[in-house]
Amino acid sequence: MTAISPSEYDLKQALVSLRAENPALGIPKLHALLLSTHPDWSVSEKRARKILQNEGLVLGPTPAAKTADAPGELLPTSRVIEGLDVAKWTSKVEVRYFGKSKGKGLVAKENIAEGEIIWKEDPFILAPEWDIYELQISSLSCAHCSTPLQNSALVVPCPASTSNTPCPARFCSRLCLSRSARTHPLLCPAQNPASVPLLGFARKTQWMALHALAQCTARILLTNQHDQSALQSDWEVVRAMAQLGMEERAKGEWMKGAEPDRATWKRAYQLFIQAFREPADDAHKKKLARLLKKPLSPAIADELFDYNAFLRGLGRMSLNLEAHGGLYVLHSHLNHACVPNTSVRHLDQRTALARITVIARRDIAPGEELLITYVNPALPLAQRRREIAEWGFGRCACVRCVQEEESGEGGAEAEVDELERELKAGLGVV
Repeated sequence: MTAISPSEYDLKQALVSLRAENPALGIPKLHALLLSTHPDWSVSEKRARKILQNEGLVLGPTPAAKTADAPGELLPTSRVIEGLDVAKWTSKVEVRYFGKSKGKGLVAKENIAEGEIIWKEDPFILAPEWDIYELQISSLSCAHCSTPLQNSALVVPCPASTSNTPCPARFCSRLCLSRSARTHPLLCPAQNPASVPLLGFARKTQWMALHALAQCTARILLTNQHDQSALQSDWEVVRAMAQLGMEERAKGEWMKGAEPDRATWKRAYQLFIQAFREPADDAHKKKLARLLKKPLSPAIADELFDYNAFLRGLGRMSLNLEAHGGLYVLHSHLNHACVPNTSVRHLDQRTALARITVIARRDIAPGEELLITYVNPALPLAQRRREIAEWGFGRCACVRCVQEEESGEGGAEAEVDELERELKAGLGVV
């Protein structure tokens, strides 16, 4: 049998279909599966890789932002996480890639009943709401999981804290202290005092995305010191999340044509570099050097510390943070609908406040996508669509929005505080 070279269209369709069915396979295995599925095809792994990268289906060069229906409007891009083991959280769902315009999402693998717990998940990093953060820095809640602290012998202080260089962090257990090693040393005022101005700036401006980016960067840098396999896994998680840079967001509905506060962005970037790369004080440089003895690869370093990469990182945090401030790997796959079929709850308040529980709001059939709402579903059509557009997700075309638009039942826009919206937009605060 003579092998044939498939057309670009046929090859792309085959690869998209195989990726949707096998989201965890790497490129070599996906290429082998392609050839076994189409034994009469002659396709090199290089050609398959190029198409997969162009479609945003592998970790490769950062793709350009997607263009929405409206001229000049840009939408977020995302990737499938290679090797993601969804079974760590649940056997009830799987990752599916819906195409370049929508990206990835989660679909049910089996019947899920209304009220059923689909999965529970601990955060990849936690940048909690500011009232909880105030409790953390006041030694009143766990610095790792944010659970309120009781008068218990299990509570453990930061071991680096001294009378000369105090750290307010306390942990609800030795387990949380151990887990905090992923991020805390680089955010500890005793171990890395260069981080204090950055965290103080995020707190002062109530800039949750900046706080989250600091937490995420700390995790990447510290993982690099100990475990290269874990580093690649963590970095792929971060890179695969939906992203739309601050400048790209400013071109959409977010800023309403106003100029963003770039001076504040640049000040945040300066503090970010001083915290993790080039402290301004010699004593601080020595402390940071003790924590970061092993340098990052140039590719990852550029994606963390270049100014444009910093802006993309802020945008990535804004788009993927759960409402209460955590960044969750599986949760970040959930797409939006104004009538969601799942809800996200914080039910383990006594033992793990940061842990989320994803629950079915109604019966969900196999193959049906799991959806949450990114906005208050009680809002009228025009305001829901405006808020979705301001986040950078374009014009909402979920079933409810389309039905309300066709029937004229969307209702009037609710009043909003325009000044507050403009201030938050200028900073990129979420």
